[in-house]
Amino acid sequence: MEPFENPFKPSAGHMPPYLAGRSDEQDRFQKLLKQQQITDNVIVTGLRGTGKTVLLESFVPIAKQAAWLWTGDDFTEATSLTEDAIVERIITDLSLILSPLFIHQQLEMPIGFTSQASAKTRPLSHIDLRRIFDEAPGLRSDKLKAVLRHVGQLINQTSVKGIVFAYDEAQNLSDKAKDKQFPLALLLDVFQSIQRGPNALPFMLILTGLPMLFPKLIKTRAYTERMFDVLALDRLPEDECRKAITIPLEKNNCPIKFSENAVQQIIELSSGYPYFIQFICKEVFDVWIQKVGAGQAASVPSSDIVRKLDLRFYSGRWDNASDRQRDFMMVVAMIPSSSGEFTQQEIAQASEELLPQKSFSVASVGMMLKTLTDLGFIFRNRRGKYSFTVPMMGDFIVRRMGEAASLPVPFGGPSES
Repeated sequence: MEPFENPFKPSAGHMPPYLAGRSDEQDRFQKLLKQQQITDNVIVTGLRGTGKTVLLESFVPIAKQAAWLWTGDDFTEATSLTEDAIVERIITDLSLILSPLFIHQQLEMPIGFTSQASAKTRPLSHIDLRRIFDEAPGLRSDKLKAVLRHVGQLINQTSVKGIVFAYDEAQNLSDKAKDKQFPLALLLDVFQSIQRGPNALPFMLILTGLPMLFPKLIKTRAYTERMFDVLALDRLPEDECRKAITIPLEKNNCPIKFSENAVQQIIELSSGYPYFIQFICKEVFDVWIQKVGAGQAASVPSSDIVRKLDLRFYSGRWDNASDRQRDFMMVVAMIPSSSGEFTQQEIAQASEELLPQKSFSVASVGMMLKTLTDLGFIFRNRRGKYSFTVPMMGDFIVRRMGEAASLPVPFGGPSES
């Protein structure tokens, strides 16, 4: 058999060979780019593994085709601690996309008796935008608005329709009153301000993050509920799962095809989550290539794949939790609705049954939920209920409990809540 590159790419943020089930979101974004005045920005939210970053990347060519500039980055913990860090992030991102388009002209006075000045030109740079920020009066928000309004005047002289500011992992943004740092409020206030009135700027903000992002924004500024169009990503329906599995194999004369039984197994094993589909398909493809090349019957090695998925996707997070935090999450995993939503009361009741000697009181449940939310294990939705941020985390925990007890625990998709 001729060597053939595995088409599946289960890496964070890497574009899959076929983007399944996200055409509605892409169409919605395309319509938002046609706004005469930006009233709707975008939030892309969902559990880990639902393809938020991939969808964000798919928006880039759509924006560029519509004559919009695109800039942005990840709001990692290091870059989202202070207001100054947010300002520097935005100014840096702007300078990178504007320098190829605009020239800065500076007059230089010669030394000597002549009075003629010469003009020196160079690409617009971070220094120029930073100078505008530093010289503008007011608070940091006023200074940043001055920079953005200057940029707006520049692009008004071109065929550019606007600028998209897209930031991933935005759930990391948090205001810290005790430190007198309000980076999230700064970001929201600035964009809400420049998008209003007769001189509104065509600048759109896209924030991508875990499900706690939108409630956090509303808690920071109530008006954000009217400021964003929320694109909530979930698992794919079965027909789209099938496309994600089969279409990459139909391209480029792939030497193997998955049987119908194998496709169905992959759908069930992945529970429809895009990252899991890519991961499982990659593993199955590698196994099938070897077996078919050796003249053997091909099959889906479910237990081996699940073990590898546990190591790759879950174990690193689990290992970072303390023993008491693991006890707490084990209790949550045993709640029938753990794959969906659960409440403080349900956790407290379950802990009395499962951990009678060291159960969690309602008060300690609340404290632990806050800690695990801060650590990114759990989030609180707008209905006051909680969920794991990682899909099928409860199933992983149950498997770990089974291993600890030397009991075989099957891998299964999440139960319906």
